[in-house]
Amino acid sequence: MPFDPLSARISALLAEHPILDGHNDLPWEARVQAAYDLDRFDVAAGGLPTQTDLPRLRAGGVGAQFWSVYVPSTLSDAEAVAATLEQVAFVREMTDRYVGELAPARTAADVRAAHASGRIACLMGAEGGHSIGCSLDALRLLHDLGVGYLTLTHNDNTPWADSATDTPAVGGLTAFGREVVREMNRLGMLVDLSHVAPQTMRAALDTTVAPVIFSHSSARAVTDHPRNIPDDVLRRLRDNGGVAMVTFVPPFVSQAARDWDLEAREEALAEGVRPADYPAYSEFCSRRAVRVPFPRGTVADVADHCDHIREVAGIEHIGLGGDYDGTAVLPEGLDDVSGYPRLLRELAERGWSDADLGRLTSGNILRVIEEAQARGAELAAMRGLSTATLAELDGERPRPL
Repeated sequence: MPFDPLSARISALLAEHPILDGHNDLPWEARVQAAYDLDRFDVAAGGLPTQTDLPRLRAGGVGAQFWSVYVPSTLSDAEAVAATLEQVAFVREMTDRYVGELAPARTAADVRAAHASGRIACLMGAEGGHSIGCSLDALRLLHDLGVGYLTLTHNDNTPWADSATDTPAVGGLTAFGREVVREMNRLGMLVDLSHVAPQTMRAALDTTVAPVIFSHSSARAVTDHPRNIPDDVLRRLRDNGGVAMVTFVPPFVSQAARDWDLEAREEALAEGVRPADYPAYSEFCSRRAVRVPFPRGTVADVADHCDHIREVAGIEHIGLGGDYDGTAVLPEGLDDVSGYPRLLRELAERGWSDADLGRLTSGNILRVIEEAQARGAELAAMRGLSTATLAELDGERPRPL
């Protein structure tokens, strides 16, 4: 094959600045497909019916991954906490099993050390405030186990925070919700605003004293989806010092896919399927796609979101959070985790410099991790842990159905 200087440039860039991706749901796939049995779910061998495995992570230039320790927001508090702990246990077991390939990581220094040793750094993020069961003690225990961020909601509201895909109930964050953010600041734990309603984003930015992240969200001005970030929040993200990690989910990055999804939601509700019930809704969409082809979107669509977030928030406030194995279909060319170089190539062709691409792949999120943890150390030296409860701050609230 003839020498391709752009491909060589992207390969050299990824060797120096490998991707630190904000969100991957492989642990949940391990639960569903093999009950966490790594003898049956060998991520090192490849060939799994997933979008992620170790060979494809290598091919995609991924040097660090926030593994989502996701559990459904439809679970009760007790069930959600227990299932989240099982997800954490799987990530730790996977990291131990493939110690030659994977390295546990909590800090930016850990990530850099993993890269220097030729291994992929494994971080964790809990996807939804239901995972702490309205308990700050549970939050602290997840942090102690290595969970580096908490997404404040998933598809449903918590008693203390409004979700982007549920009916607003508390006007953003309650007093307890603000205390969750403050305690995360003290722990040096990243506050993740993906999945939350715009009023929750704004309330969290009003409360936090550390940079926040969006682990897997794109730009609402480009694709009008409630899971995306409005421009006023992107401007505040610039002032906050945080990072928006662009995701690849087709309805979030392609307006045609979003329109298809809106039609599907109406049909699903007519059949009694709740779109917030991700497994049931995904199965419904798979059936619908047989008769109404789904417009997957393209690498260029994702690049449009990167361009927009760069323009509004600034180049220091953008990253990548593909949401692999958290969505059934992905844009053409980004079908699995090996596709990241195609996106970088598209951006390079649009004029992004190597310095810009290095900030996108990992530089910005590493800075945010360092700044949040440094701020946490300062806060921990000034005050002790919070003993506040939901009942004390908000009064008892029933969990949303």
